[in-house]
Amino acid sequence: MAKIEADLDALFQEGKPIRREFGDGNRLHIDRPLPFLCVHVGSQQDTAFQIVSANASYLIAADSDLAGGVARLVARRMRDHCGAFLVLDIGELAEDRFLAEDIPFLPPFEIALASGDTAAEKAALKRFATAASGREAKYRTPRVDEFVPTTRAEARLSDHLDDVAGLTVRFAPIYRVPGSERIYPELRDLVVANMVDSALQAVSAFLKASKLEPPATHRSLGRRAYIDAVVRADRALDSVASTFDFLLAVTPINAEPAWLEFQAGGFEHVPALLYRPLEFEVAAQKRKLYSVSLDHLEDPLLTTLFSQKQQELDLQLSMLAARETPRFVELGRALYGSVEPSLATRARAIVEKAPGAASAVRQKGLGADAIAAAARDMIAGYRAAYSDFDASVEIRGDLPAGLLVSRNQLLVSRDTNLPPERLTALLSHEIGVHLVTYFNGDAQGLAIFRNGLAGYEGMQEGLAVLAEYLVGGMTAARLRLIAARVLACQAMLDGATFEETFRIFHKDFGLDDRSAFNVVLRVFRGGGLAKDAIYLRGVVQVLDHLRGGGSLTPFWIGKISAAHFGAIQELNARGLLRAPRLEPAFLSSDAARPRLKKAMAGIDPIDMVET
Repeated sequence: MAKIEADLDALFQEGKPIRREFGDGNRLHIDRPLPFLCVHVGSQQDTAFQIVSANASYLIAADSDLAGGVARLVARRMRDHCGAFLVLDIGELAEDRFLAEDIPFLPPFEIALASGDTAAEKAALKRFATAASGREAKYRTPRVDEFVPTTRAEARLSDHLDDVAGLTVRFAPIYRVPGSERIYPELRDLVVANMVDSALQAVSAFLKASKLEPPATHRSLGRRAYIDAVVRADRALDSVASTFDFLLAVTPINAEPAWLEFQAGGFEHVPALLYRPLEFEVAAQKRKLYSVSLDHLEDPLLTTLFSQKQQELDLQLSMLAARETPRFVELGRALYGSVEPSLATRARAIVEKAPGAASAVRQKGLGADAIAAAARDMIAGYRAAYSDFDASVEIRGDLPAGLLVSRNQLLVSRDTNLPPERLTALLSHEIGVHLVTYFNGDAQGLAIFRNGLAGYEGMQEGLAVLAEYLVGGMTAARLRLIAARVLACQAMLDGATFEETFRIFHKDFGLDDRSAFNVVLRVFRGGGLAKDAIYLRGVVQVLDHLRGGGSLTPFWIGKISAAHFGAIQELNARGLLRAPRLEPAFLSSDAARPRLKKAMAGIDPIDMVET
């Protein structure tokens, strides 16, 4: 106990988190002064252990006497510091009483609660019951009853807490397969998420009933520090992700010779496309990827984010192994999705409404050297605002015409020919969004925010297209090109060949031969890549978000998807995320303000065209 006293002194005086292992499997974890302690007594193999250890303040103990002694000590010190303190004793019931083998439907499952007699304890019990019962049930609905120790075999910690406020929670082990040692992993994860959230809501209600200021959101009572297991898993996933650049690996290195070959053949024969050889063995990287353990992160939300990223990296590696084979297309469909009918309809309307180029003559524009010089100037401006903005620019001869961001590098194709009026828009797209979110994500403390949460690319490209509009660079030709790429993806996924897709866009949609070739080359790279549909889909999501009153600020913290907006809000409420080190410079420009206001009022992509 003396060591725990010293730990508490260090917590209060120095802000040093407590992570004390003592005895055989006993552990006290407190990442900051908090008005509660979640306690689990008994087995570390059950789900109650996972629920308790997912909290920012918890105790794992082998027996009730030890748990009571430690809980009383922590409660006494924390109560003086916080004004009130609640111990949540969380465990499992011995059996799932409502489940029978021959029952024709999924019955409710039991949650049993008990508390002390004070108004604050009763408020905590009521809120836990409401929160747990109100959860949308995917499998079985909770039914909350009173926990009566005299009629149950399970002990409760309250007998060892003296005058410390307490809430007892017991739940049926519905995650176990009846009659076996196996479990239902998805059901277990749902139980953990439900119980953790309900417990934090109970603490919030307890504080309010104790006449203390409750948190703005109960989520802010969650973890505010990454344990070592989280950092190790993040580094391990980053090690795999850093092994390859997916887009570079599936982008042809002979785009210009391929165009000349296609042109010389009268646009009738698919040209030979060459790719960079892989510098690693796919199977070895997959073994490394799945050697990353996510079992001990003690944070269900982070476990989910890491698991999703693990699966995405697995899919990308599978695609690289399947380059130039029919499997590549189907794996790409799994990664980027099909072209939904509503998106195709929107794209076709844009192609029909937006005027095409007045002439097929390709005008001389800005070359790679001029673009690279302008890019370095823009990067210097960001570096002046944030010294760790360590981006570089490289001119490459092995890329198709255009720009591409690879981690902290902006790659400019030697074959790029850019109309001058498109320069600011394109640099705002690549630097103002892709590089800014890379470095903001890098500052978050976990590499996953720099590399990108699973599925982040759609929102990234949507924001980048919005950036083009905000700086006044969204031309009819550019929007038409973005829409044409959607339809090219649809044609490819429906089985059209390279040559057939080219004819559709050259003859039916009126794109000049080189523009049509560039669209088709992007879509058929690697063997057929459906990525280009995400640009239009992404900007529609962004515009819908703005129309609904949403802010863009959360999307600048790193590379995240629209699906992760709620997760980012929770991590932010818990204090695990920093405000973005940088916001895109274009947001504060005089040109952007009225356009952003217009977007917030509600516009469609076609309304972004000004020239």
